[in-house]
Amino acid sequence: MKTLFTIVLLCISTLLWGQNYTQKYNELYDRTEFYNSYGNLIGYAKYNSLYDRLEYYNANGDLLKTEQYNSLYNRKDIKDQYGNQQGYEKRNNLYNQNEEYDSYGNVKYKKKWNDLYQRYEIYDTYGNMVGYYKWNELYRRWEFISK
Repeated sequence: MKTLFTIVLLCISTLLWGQNYTQKYNELYDRTEFYNSYGNLIGYAKYNSLYDRLEYYNANGDLLKTEQYNSLYNRKDIKDQYGNQQGYEKRNNLYNQNEEYDSYGNVKYKKKWNDLYQRYEIYDTYGNMVGYYKWNELYRRWEFISK
C-alpha cells in the first residue's frame, strides 16, 4: 500500500511540475518558434538581415519587439514594435552573467550559466531563482522551467 501511495504521489507531483514554454529552431522557415506547454505555437523569432536585428512575432505574425546589437555601448538594445526602447541586455564579465535592464536602467533579471546542472538560471533583482533554461537533447530544443 505504501508503494502504491508513493508511486501515485510521484506521478501527481510530476504532473504539477511542468514546463512553461519550449523554443525550437524551424529549419524550413529559418526561425525560432515558441510553444506553450500544450504544444501550441505562441510566437516566433526571425533574424532580419536588412536591418541586422532579431524580430519577435506573435502567432498571428504581428511584430512584438526587436533586439539589435549596439556596438557603441557594447550591449543588445530591446525595442517595441514602434521603435521605442524597452531596455537592454549587457554582459557582466565580473560576475560572469548576462543582465537585462529596463528603459530606466534598473536591473530586471540576471541570467547565469550553471556548469554543474548544464543550464541557464534566471534570477530576479533580489537574487531569487525564478526559473531556468535547459537543453533537451532528445527534442533538440531549449525548455524553460519556472520555479
